[in-house]
Amino acid sequence: MSRARQVVTVTADLVILTIRDGDLCVLVVERGNEPFAGRLALPGGFLRGDESLDETAARELSEETGVDASSLHLQQVGVYSAPDRDPRVPRVITCAYLAIAPDLPLPRPGSDARSAQWLPVSGARRIGLAFDHDHLLEDAVELARNDLQFRTTATAFCRDEFTIGELREVYEVVWGVGLDKPNFYRKVTDADGFVEPTGRKRQTGNGRPAALYRAGPASSVTPPMMRTRPGPRPGRTA
Repeated sequence: MSRARQVVTVTADLVILTIRDGDLCVLVVERGNEPFAGRLALPGGFLRGDESLDETAARELSEETGVDASSLHLQQVGVYSAPDRDPRVPRVITCAYLAIAPDLPLPRPGSDARSAQWLPVSGARRIGLAFDHDHLLEDAVELARNDLQFRTTATAFCRDEFTIGELREVYEVVWGVGLDKPNFYRKVTDADGFVEPTGRKRQTGNGRPAALYRAGPASSVTPPMMRTRPGPRPGRTA
């Protein structure tokens, strides 16, 4: 192995997840520049000036979605440094970030993107993303799935006020499972600090108003919501 020091550049790539029309969706952009011009990729950009990587990620999030990162669940997924992950010179190392939010607006493309869109994660897998972004996406989705077991991450997919049914849909969409309604309700409401009742109700499609909740002060779910075996969701085929 050569002992020569490597000159590298550093980027932050964003896996921005939301739920739209019952699907787990990821923000993707169509690249306007080489390499991979015309291919879909995750949004991201190079570290600038005296930024930290966290600041780069926050800036890119704002540029790609118009959303303030301080209002979102944003965390590091990992650092990716395979020599062939990016064909540019000097070598490009990236740190992937996971951002989660409800009802994100239609995205606007950044300066080096031709277009931006929300794409179901399943569709992104079928198409295949540029660079090693398929790997980044899979790692970020798995992180979100695991977080739902032990952390209150699920409320980040919801509006400020939500029903238990809407929270259950988050688990069903992200995990790809169908969950028992009474059992889920009991687990969520028994978990200390997970959700708090607002005292208000919202009319639902079945004519019965549903109680509204907000995210509680807890950051972890106790006891944890253990992930179940994948299976058909209500109203969907396997």
